[in-house]
Amino acid sequence: MANLPFHPLADETEDGFGRVKASRWVVGKVARELGINATGGSSSVADAWDVVRTAAATARASLLGAASLRWRFPVDELSVRDGVIVHASGKSAGYGEMARFAAAAPPGDVRLKDRKDWKLIGQPAPRLDVASKVDGSARFGMDVRLPGMKYAAIRLCPMLGGAPGSVRADKALTLAGVERVVLLPAYAGSTAGFAVVGKSFWQAQRAAQAIEVDWRQRLRGGLDSQRIDAELEAAVRGRDGYVFHESGSAASAEKQGSRTVEAWYRAPYLAHATMEPMNCTAQVRGGRVEVWAPTQVPEMARDTAARVAGVPAKAVTLHVTLLGGGFGRRLDIDYVAQAVRVAMDCGGAPVQLIWSREEDTRHDFYRPMHVAMLRAAFDAKGKVSSLRIKSAGDAIAPRWMERGLPGLAGPVDAPDKTTAEGLFDLPYEFANQHMEHVATRMGVPVGFWRSVGHSHNAFFSECFMDELAAESSSDPVEFRRGLLTRAPRYLLCLTWLHRSPAGARPHQQATRGGVALHESFGSIVAQIAEVSLEAGKPRVHRVICAVDCGTVVNPNIVAQQMESSVIFGLTAALHGKIDIHDGVVQQGNFTSYPMVVMAQAPRVETWLVASERSPGGVGEPGVPPIAPAVANACLY
Repeated sequence: MANLPFHPLADETEDGFGRVKASRWVVGKVARELGINATGGSSSVADAWDVVRTAAATARASLLGAASLRWRFPVDELSVRDGVIVHASGKSAGYGEMARFAAAAPPGDVRLKDRKDWKLIGQPAPRLDVASKVDGSARFGMDVRLPGMKYAAIRLCPMLGGAPGSVRADKALTLAGVERVVLLPAYAGSTAGFAVVGKSFWQAQRAAQAIEVDWRQRLRGGLDSQRIDAELEAAVRGRDGYVFHESGSAASAEKQGSRTVEAWYRAPYLAHATMEPMNCTAQVRGGRVEVWAPTQVPEMARDTAARVAGVPAKAVTLHVTLLGGGFGRRLDIDYVAQAVRVAMDCGGAPVQLIWSREEDTRHDFYRPMHVAMLRAAFDAKGKVSSLRIKSAGDAIAPRWMERGLPGLAGPVDAPDKTTAEGLFDLPYEFANQHMEHVATRMGVPVGFWRSVGHSHNAFFSECFMDELAAESSSDPVEFRRGLLTRAPRYLLCLTWLHRSPAGARPHQQATRGGVALHESFGSIVAQIAEVSLEAGKPRVHRVICAVDCGTVVNPNIVAQQMESSVIFGLTAALHGKIDIHDGVVQQGNFTSYPMVVMAQAPRVETWLVASERSPGGVGEPGVPPIAPAVANACLY
């Protein structure tokens, strides 16, 4: 839904909101009819909102209709209380008593419950999965245990896009518990390599490291992140891109302006670093395939397993386990293809393929590196008269479709909204705007990373807004407020944050407050980050979030997602960077790709802005504002 090409101001008017809502309904309907089954884009609650409520209302109407027919009372005289159908005469029946009759009766008049009658929506409720995750009974991918199961450790070519040449495995195969070596081609966008099968993962991994391999670099030479950075800047300076949004004439405003301000921003490659590395358990026997996988795309995983094993999709049974972190990484299915291929050589025994942390970091589908130039012109009165943004970086959606949907004919290189989201769709009222992106194809495997293009584009745009405020000698919040008069939701969110009890409290001594405002996945998040500098490095003490995510179903979940998003985004802002030299990713385990630890975690306060709109997403919208909020705190 969030990938529809609407500017956010189209959603602010009643007429515009109706068009946007209708378009989202059509897209959702098409997706459901096609059977698309995926978890991503912060879409679960938003997509299910109307569908689930309508289904519940239909069930309620059917139960009331069945009771009306059996008891011979008008439907209007019946009501439902706590799962029981009742009549003023004292007649009553539980849902279970009427279910059989309701299933055979037409639903009659289906009415959604009025907002004033809601009892559960909007009330805090505990998560149902907490107990099993605390007591260890929850089953993640690596928890799968089957009779006679074998284990496989993977070792991929260190050079991205490379492949193994000669493989000398004689010594490794003599080690205790080691059974076989299986060569793996470049499945679903992965780099080629091999897996070692053993009686335990430790035995398999030990053998995998003992194998001597002549690794071959990709034919086009080794990838280098510094060279890619320079090529992206050259692309911004010298290549024409796709214009995602234009209003007025930025070029004329720049010529007529009294001065211009220009800034360049960069975002590095980032790994997902999920707590549970990639893994999959597969069994191939008797013309059938059974797979246990932590995946965000069950249908794609099933179809991939079928292609690898050479069986029809209906011959594949897929069990989706809990995910020890997805964040977009498990929208890819390379590890599923690898597990099935290994299982094909295991004589019908189930095999669990597990990536090491190092393989997981060095063979991810990374958040793309992007470079952006932002330029603004000031008129004679000192007001910003134009905003020009031009960026360059790889497009994610075409590459993901090529590797996950191989039935498509040829490359899919239509303009990808994820490259420019958070830049072309800014709510600020600059009279003259030009937003352009140069889509590149640098060769590094790229994929969806939590909040996708918003994750870096919000950093570009919101940091530049503070630079413009400083150039205008304006308070950053007041500067933004002056540009949001036609965007009441944004204005309310920002104003509420700044004037709320949380935002109004004095900052801690020696801390600085930075602000950022951003919409993604249908929700607006404003954040204040309280930051101090310790030995020249930022330390974040507190983050205040004001969230307009439409109707709130469970406020506890919103608060938890904001806390999670802040930690995730803060890790990227303070530590995250993937360096590539001669095709080899330099980071491996958490020693070289660190996370924010508990002692560094800030206090996160979440304040909900009341709204009667349909729910937006909450899994990702808290990520984009945190990096610019921290950076803006360090600006002053």
